[in-house]
Amino acid sequence: MAAPEPPALRRTLGTADAVTIGLGSMLGAGVFVALAPAAAAAGSALLIGLAVAAVVAYCNATSSARLAVLYPQSGGTYVYGRERLGPFWGYLAGWSFVVGKTASCAAMALTVGVYAWPAHAHTVAVAAVVFLTAINTVGVQKSAWLTKIIVAVVLAVLAAVVVAIATSGGADVSHLALHDASVLGVLQAAGLCFFAFAGYARIATLAEEVRDPTTTIPRAIRIALALVLVVYAAIASAVLAELGSAAMASATAPLADAVTAAGHPGLTPVVRVGATIAALGSLLALILGVSRTALAMARDRHLPPALAVVHPRFETPYRAELVVGAVVAVLAGVLDLRGAIGFSSFAVLVYYAIANASAFTLGAKLIPVAGLVGCLVLAVTLPVTSVLTGMAVLLVGAALYAAVGRRV
Repeated sequence: MAAPEPPALRRTLGTADAVTIGLGSMLGAGVFVALAPAAAAAGSALLIGLAVAAVVAYCNATSSARLAVLYPQSGGTYVYGRERLGPFWGYLAGWSFVVGKTASCAAMALTVGVYAWPAHAHTVAVAAVVFLTAINTVGVQKSAWLTKIIVAVVLAVLAAVVVAIATSGGADVSHLALHDASVLGVLQAAGLCFFAFAGYARIATLAEEVRDPTTTIPRAIRIALALVLVVYAAIASAVLAELGSAAMASATAPLADAVTAAGHPGLTPVVRVGATIAALGSLLALILGVSRTALAMARDRHLPPALAVVHPRFETPYRAELVVGAVVAVLAGVLDLRGAIGFSSFAVLVYYAIANASAFTLGAKLIPVAGLVGCLVLAVTLPVTSVLTGMAVLLVGAALYAAVGRRV
């Protein structure tokens, strides 16, 4: 007798929902977290690093969109690698995604705490994880609506920052001139900025919950990526012109510092609230994506099969979401924010390298090759600690596959 089909998730998301979830992921991470360490790496060449990250992200988005049309299931590159390259590569992609994005979740939770209540950052971070995990377990449609509200607020705050700096008269465009750039610094900055662009992966991992995935997924990925690139370029240019690369690199809250330097200290609390909301939106979408990849891996018994259970009423992978939430809550209390960004970038670049290798098997070679080479170069040029930690975690994952995966 054939094994019964695993319970399917309900298709409720349209293009606007999918784009919004992608925006919620990317805006929260990139604008308020990744630009400062990227400026520390690239100096005045920050915008070049941002452009390099955007090119690699575009290649990855194109490869992911082609694959998502063929395999509209939860799991993203875990599914693509498994189907196009073999079980091990799919597993390695899933492992990279789960561990890398779990670190991202912890970083975003800690960002919420740092901006909302610095004296009790860890307590606030854990509370945020608990609250958003509860939101996710009662339905992805509710998550999408909450993300729409978050994205609207964040975009309004970011627009206010750009206008305040542009009209202050104190911004110095000479800060945008290249005077302390290096190739390695630009590549490190691109790798760190890639952490911010990686949010479009949430769209692919939600493929099983998207209506008409053949057209919705490619459209949503490209729209979200284009919108975020415009926002990032505007914000990075404004803050860099106001603060200069050195002050931007050392700032814990560069956007708040920029509006204060521009003569608008009254905007600082608004920016902090916006940062908190942005980080919440990013955390919401990240937990959503990680739990869906965990669901797919559990269905294939690369993670405990109990995580594949779908709630009979809410039709969500609630066990996977609860476990992911618990792990993130623990990590939020111990991880360093910038270290988590570097580690997450390494793991996610490996994930997309496998996506591009998978897309290479479909035909049209140029974009997958460019994306594959770009991912590998950015991964190995990240800070040494991030590279070594990432490689160690990949080896652990490979060892677990060797011990357990072959029995499946």
